[in-house]
Amino acid sequence: MKPAQSHQGELLATQGVTLRPVRAGDEPFLYEVFASTRTEEMALTNWTPAQQDAFLRRQFLAQHEYYAAQFPQADHHIILTDGRPMGRLLVSRNSEAIELVDISLLPQHRASGIGTRLIKALLDEGQSAGKPVRLYVFRFNRAQRLYERLGFYKIGETPTHIQMEAIPDTLRA
Repeated sequence: MKPAQSHQGELLATQGVTLRPVRAGDEPFLYEVFASTRTEEMALTNWTPAQQDAFLRRQFLAQHEYYAAQFPQADHHIILTDGRPMGRLLVSRNSEAIELVDISLLPQHRASGIGTRLIKALLDEGQSAGKPVRLYVFRFNRAQRLYERLGFYKIGETPTHIQMEAIPDTLRA
C-alpha cells in the first residue's frame, strides 16, 4: 500500500501512523511480530520455550518463503507509530483485485484502531480502482469479526482459513 500518496495516508500520518518498506535488518522485528500472533497457540503446547522458538522460527521462514513465491510483487511495509515499528503490512495488487496478504500488529497496539484505519485505506483504494479487496483469515482468528464489520464477506474456505472479499460499490449488482 502506498498511503503516503493518498488522502487516507495523509490522515494516518497526522495520527502518527506511517509505513516504510521492509529493509535489510528488519527480520528480527518481523519475527517478533510473527511470534506474537502465535502466543495463544503456543500456550496450548507442552513445549519448552526453546522448542516453541524453534517451531516458530521454522514457521516464520516457511511463511516468508510462501509469501515471496506467491506474491513476488507485493508491497511489504513496516507499520510505524511516531517512527517506532509496531507491525507489518503486506499487500499485493493485480489487475483483478487488491489482496491483503498480511496485517499484524504487536499485542500492545492491537484493538487501537490502527489496523482498522489501514484496512479502510485499502478499501478506499479498492473503491477508487473499482477492484475488490480480498484476504484470508485463520478460521478462529478474532479479526474475522473486524473484517465482517468493515464489509468483507466469506467467498471461500480451506480447512484452516476463510477467504473474504469486500466489493466496491461500483461492482455491486
